[in-house]
Amino acid sequence: MAGGSNTMIRVVPALLLAAALTACTAPAQSEQPAPPATTTTPAPPNPAEIAANELGFVPVLMYHQITPNPAGEYDQTPAEFRDELERLHREGYRPVTAAQYVAGDLDLPAGTHPVVLTFDDSTGSQLSFTDTGEIAPDSAAGILAEFGTRYPDFRPVATFYVNNEPFGGDPRALPWLAAHGHEIGAHTAGHAHLASLDADNVQRELVQNVRAVTAAAPEVTVRTMALPLGIHPRDHALAAAGSWDGTSYAFDAVMLVGANPAPAPYGALDRGAVPRIRSGQGAVPFDSAYWLDWLAENPDQRYTADGDPTRISFPSRLAAELDPRWSDRANPY
Repeated sequence: MAGGSNTMIRVVPALLLAAALTACTAPAQSEQPAPPATTTTPAPPNPAEIAANELGFVPVLMYHQITPNPAGEYDQTPAEFRDELERLHREGYRPVTAAQYVAGDLDLPAGTHPVVLTFDDSTGSQLSFTDTGEIAPDSAAGILAEFGTRYPDFRPVATFYVNNEPFGGDPRALPWLAAHGHEIGAHTAGHAHLASLDADNVQRELVQNVRAVTAAAPEVTVRTMALPLGIHPRDHALAAAGSWDGTSYAFDAVMLVGANPAPAPYGALDRGAVPRIRSGQGAVPFDSAYWLDWLAENPDQRYTADGDPTRISFPSRLAAELDPRWSDRANPY
């Protein structure tokens, strides 16, 4: 029995040593590489199921001053502007710039609708700064920024059509707009009545305006313009392209003043005369409230995104309305 006991004493330590060596050389379970994560992007819904119509109308809204004491028929109070943004968000509208709209660069969630917010005349009520250098909270730009913080699915961008010395000549203004995703468009150097000018002075007004914008914000390309007073020059083509003093300009679109929704960019859109809806809260006929009501009552008439920016979905009955330039992306149903 004594011999048996000695044998056990020698064998057990040997087994423990072998187990210890195995533990030291084998990789720990936690060190094993994790399998690669797999993510899948859900396919866009069937366009017919959400009544997608990317040949429908797009509201291009036009604002002037956002002020506690509206003086013009296109002005709103800050409260009215906030209410209109709330309505747009609630009814599924999502902002895009004028340049994105006319280019057909509309990457929107399925079931939503594009809206273009435009501001003319570059007044301090649209963009100004507090004494501490913050954006003024009751300015149009400040209200938009705060709204986008509360509603992250509502990209708070607009197109500001500026004159020379915009926003009181504050040098911070145009760089701030560019840095925050807004579009800066042309509105002539001095808010000119273009039909009263000869061809040379029409071009001078626009070249000087573009020069002022790009001098203040060199990274900006001025892609669209809005007609002061909604009036074309006598030669309509000069609103879109021309040159003066060795500098040329060429805009993707020219914006009117009023008074109805604009066609889809893939349809019968005249880029030399894009209609806008005046937003004056009842001060003008056929204002934004009128047309937003009409689009809500006629949802088949408004642009509804299919959620896939690589295709253009629409009811097959509208196929004849598609501009042939976009036929390679057509997705009728």
